Amino acid sequence: MSPCTIMNKRSTTILAGLALTISLLLGACHSDQKEKEDAKQQQEQQDALDFPAVSVADVENGKLSSSIAVPGELLPYQQVDLYAKINSYVKKLMVDIGSQVYAGQLLVTLDAPEINSQLAGAQSRIKQQEAIYFASKATYDRLVNTSRTPGTISQNDLEQAEAKKNADYANVEAAKSAYKEVSSGVGYLNIRAPFDGVITTRNINPGAYVGPGGKNADPLFVLQDQSRLRLVVSVPESYVGGLTHKSEVKFTVRELPGQKFTAKIARLAGALDEKLRSERVEMDVYNKGNKLLPHMYADVEVPLPSHDSTLIVPKSAVVSSTEKVFVVKVVNHHAQWVEVKKGFQAGDKMEIYGDLKAGDKVVKNATDEIRDGQKVKD
Repeated sequence: MSPCTIMNKRSTTILAGLALTISLLLGACHSDQKEKEDAKQQQEQQDALDFPAVSVADVENGKLSSSIAVPGELLPYQQVDLYAKINSYVKKLMVDIGSQVYAGQLLVTLDAPEINSQLAGAQSRIKQQEAIYFASKATYDRLVNTSRTPGTISQNDLEQAEAKKNADYANVEAAKSAYKEVSSGVGYLNIRAPFDGVITTRNINPGAYVGPGGKNADPLFVLQDQSRLRLVVSVPESYVGGLTHKSEVKFTVRELPGQKFTAKIARLAGALDEKLRSERVEMDVYNKGNKLLPHMYADVEVPLPSHDSTLIVPKSAVVSSTEKVFVVKVVNHHAQWVEVKKGFQAGDKMEIYGDLKAGDKVVKNATDEIRDGQKVKD
């Protein structure tokens, strides 16, 4: 083997060893650097948990107005079911479904043949009682004239004659009252509208037999006043405080898209419904053009009363945990839980009530993961 060949083999071996050494050194350096980076990352994660960075917001002192959306129903301002007072037959109909009627207008005439016979009988009883009364009165008058001659008529006979005359007169008055009672039934054969409105239901036809309305009896007519409607809503208990008759509501109905209506609160129930825990509120709606119909459903915006000098924070700053409702106040880079009560909400702002004052710093996006007393970066 030549010297050159031996030298080449030695050079190759040295170079291979040198490359291996360099590779091992580089691998060790890279491993150390990775360990340092991992340790730094773990430390940063631990610092973020122990000393989290938070965004803070100021507690403001101001006035917040809001409203709630509640479902409502439009009802007729007045509605009445009309029944027959006495048993009778329908003689003539003057109106039908959809008819606009006015107070006192005749709607239907009824026929009750037995009423005429009862009326004639009551009238004959008056004449009968009057005849008896006139006879007893004449007898009494004769006895009075005769008694002026002393000793002709005893005082007892005179008193009995007077008593009979008075009794007969009472019978005449009773007969007249009975006649008036029967004759008043004739007036019930003409049914008239009690107020202006629209006939929305008709359950009779000419010749139908009708009578006094029972529990399950259908009315002859249903009359509704649709010129003015009642918008009825139930306001939850937590929002009823401060509602007044001056409050104005806005509402829409699905059947008239794009149209908004307004109404003023006219009546407050003044008590809560035991089951719904809400107060019934009514608004008067003047139905111009009869666009709205009774029993339409409405989406109503009820204004909530605003309070002066209340504390306002971002809605995201209020935490509702299983323990309590609180905000996280930041004092000297430390988190402090402050228990609060929620008020009204408008947009991303909320009223709160608690041991806070205007200018205090609270965590804007608070969670219960930020523990009470924990250090924070603000």
